[in-house]
Amino acid sequence: MNYTLHQLQVFLKIAQHQSITKASEELHLTQPAVSIQLKKFQDQFSIPLTEVVGRQLFITEFGKEIAEAAEKIINEVYAINYKTLSYKGKLTGRLNISVVSTGKYVIPYFLSGFMDQHRGVDLVMDVTNKSRVVESLENNEVDFAMVSVLPRKLKVNTVELMENKLYFVGSSKLNLKGKASKRQLFEELPLIFREPGSATRNAMEAFLAKIRLPSQKKIELTSNEAVKQAVIAGLGCSIMPLIGIKNELKNNDLQIIPVTGLPISTTWNLIWLKSKALSPAAEAFLEYLEKEKKGIIADVFSWIDEY
Repeated sequence: MNYTLHQLQVFLKIAQHQSITKASEELHLTQPAVSIQLKKFQDQFSIPLTEVVGRQLFITEFGKEIAEAAEKIINEVYAINYKTLSYKGKLTGRLNISVVSTGKYVIPYFLSGFMDQHRGVDLVMDVTNKSRVVESLENNEVDFAMVSVLPRKLKVNTVELMENKLYFVGSSKLNLKGKASKRQLFEELPLIFREPGSATRNAMEAFLAKIRLPSQKKIELTSNEAVKQAVIAGLGCSIMPLIGIKNELKNNDLQIIPVTGLPISTTWNLIWLKSKALSPAAEAFLEYLEKEKKGIIADVFSWIDEY
């Protein structure tokens, strides 16, 4: 046996997701690179680790046992690194955070100072849609989650970070003659939605239901950046979080279109399970937020008050 730590890490991610595609995304590797590592790892065993049924990848019972062993080995390696640093008097450990996709414009600013102060802490951050964020929290896969809508079925502790406003936006090239009515905006213009499971999608659908104007033309995209680029290009309009369109407003690529009942206002929250036993690194991060949160908002996000 001559497998590497990297191969163990790759196989563990494949086993967790039962998908080479998802493993490659989380590891920031190409799919061919992940497939090559899987093959090299499999070549060292006479018993199959995976099997493909139809087009779906499955982990064999033997593969599941190897994945469990791989996780233990990887955790022991991390423990060695952390113990080395702790002997030097440094805070060590890992922060695992799951963040809804729009939160990527917010959470890095609340993390950067903390990570700079504590070089012995590793950060693992998964940016995905709300459904997956809540799932990872419920399965105790992460220390914290960042959401703008609190999950109803979970008992969580929360720290409020900052306000989240959503506006109706269109391309700056869109010429609205006079004051357009809601019916003109929402029935005549194509509307661009996020995918099901997105908190932004839920907010947009709730608003449309409230004003009782169903969209006649719908475009669905799977990321905030894709929606933003589509709106800039003139494919349609959308309800988008202000936090993600600062530069586009400044560069006059997008315009906020006034609509009665908007903006929708929610709050960015950092949440964790009440039953969660937080690590020293996680506890230290909460202490950091308590001391620095107001200053970070004032320094980085004061521009939001202009809208």
